[in-house]
Amino acid sequence: MSPDENKDSSSSPPSRRTFLLASGAAVVAAGAAIVSRFTNAPALLGLDRKSGPRISGGWVNESAALGHRLRDGASMPTPRRIVRVPAVAVGGGIAGLSAAWQLERHGFRDYVLLEMERDAGGNARGGENAVSRYPWAAHYVPVPGPRATLVRELFRELGVLTDTGWDERTLCFAPQERLFVHGEWQSGLDAELLGSHTGRDELHRFDDLIAEQRRSGEFTIPMALGARAGSALDRMSFAHWLDAAGLRSPAMRWYAEYGTRDDYGASTRDTSAWAGVHYHAAREPTEQGPLTWPEGNTWIARRLAARVGTRLITGTPVHRILSNGRKGWRVRAGDAEYLCDDVIFAAPTFLTPYIVEGMRAPGFVYSPWLVANLTLDRWPEERGVPPAWDNVLRSGVGLGYVVATHQALRAREDGPTVWTYYCALTTRDPATERRVLQTSTWSDWVERIMMELAVAHPNIRRCVTHVDIVRLGHAMVRPTVAFLGADARRDPQWAPRGIHLAHSDLSGLSLFEEAQYRGVVAADAVLASQHRR
Repeated sequence: MSPDENKDSSSSPPSRRTFLLASGAAVVAAGAAIVSRFTNAPALLGLDRKSGPRISGGWVNESAALGHRLRDGASMPTPRRIVRVPAVAVGGGIAGLSAAWQLERHGFRDYVLLEMERDAGGNARGGENAVSRYPWAAHYVPVPGPRATLVRELFRELGVLTDTGWDERTLCFAPQERLFVHGEWQSGLDAELLGSHTGRDELHRFDDLIAEQRRSGEFTIPMALGARAGSALDRMSFAHWLDAAGLRSPAMRWYAEYGTRDDYGASTRDTSAWAGVHYHAAREPTEQGPLTWPEGNTWIARRLAARVGTRLITGTPVHRILSNGRKGWRVRAGDAEYLCDDVIFAAPTFLTPYIVEGMRAPGFVYSPWLVANLTLDRWPEERGVPPAWDNVLRSGVGLGYVVATHQALRAREDGPTVWTYYCALTTRDPATERRVLQTSTWSDWVERIMMELAVAHPNIRRCVTHVDIVRLGHAMVRPTVAFLGADARRDPQWAPRGIHLAHSDLSGLSLFEEAQYRGVVAADAVLASQHRR
């Protein structure tokens, strides 16, 4: 998802040829203008009625301070009580919840699941206000194919999949996607490509190449069923692969980059060709989804958490995991020390050297993101096709917005709504982007978002009443070149005995299906370990 330059509605649009020739320069100029204006943006709290009503809101779900304390080796509470339990799961995101789901399915309930935040879910958390429920990150699951058996089993349990098919209320309603380009909204993310002979030719060649890769069997979900560490595509960037294929038009490159920014928070230069191809080849072209809810994947997370019951302990950050010799592990969290045989580490793997005794850093790269939920009292002005679930703008630094009220049967196009705006921070290296993100102000970001959306919605400032923003410094792992061969992924001795890594970053793909798969694999290892005792 990403924004486009606005045009006066009375002027005629440029020809397709003129646009394609000028597109590269226009995108650079637009990006520079937005960054320049953002740097000197005023705080929104002082806007007068001429510019628009005051907008309330602030930062939410702020937990970076605790992560920085772990990183810096700050002192933590001394345990005041001892709890003996065979297994401890660390991290209540989808991986940890899925591990618990698998343990429960096998009748194993002698464990605890410890989660740092007040609510479980990780990137699948969400919120709610008087208008709608809404997601804070993950907002859909593609309809799982026949090989994604675990996802299908879960959705059968949740009633999403029945003998008659998928619950129609969970399938994304039409229209699903639109693109703001050439001064108006157009249907589909490939609208620009379909608008020219060059674009149609490149899209056809791209689809043929993806179909060929799909037939190879290397691109599966879960990825462990097909991925090969020695894949030639893992040794080059996706940008290099596109160059080699002769796919160079600005429209084609934007289309490809949208995919890598959307799923990996990275440019095509910083994504392996294997991962870039996986985004397109791992799904069936006839897939009828996605599956979605107003609150996104929070709908799933809350139901998984309910199955765990009192074994889920939230608001309890794990700050140290120490070897207990042949007796297993000592897990320190809050004022308690848990003595256990096995640990499922479902928190991001980059945390292991700060928490787990004797473990080293995996060397993974993580993408920073910013997500904002905008409450609007009415739908703003626009031009083109009707609103869709996913609304993508052609140029700029953001990824557009998803409409939380899209799945609400009683939602009115002219009534109040909630938009979830996404921005993957890919311009600079991740460490620099994280520093800038942590030092920027809420009002600066609101101004930046308003500027981007005003391209497609000129009166957006008069419609938005509230903006809450979350900063995600390590939102998702980046599948960089040579990621498939990383030691942390391939070496079975990389984690000490009794520590079972479960985060989706081991797949290099921050997907629901990958988190579920990793959690279940770790739970199976614990079940086997407990069976041997």
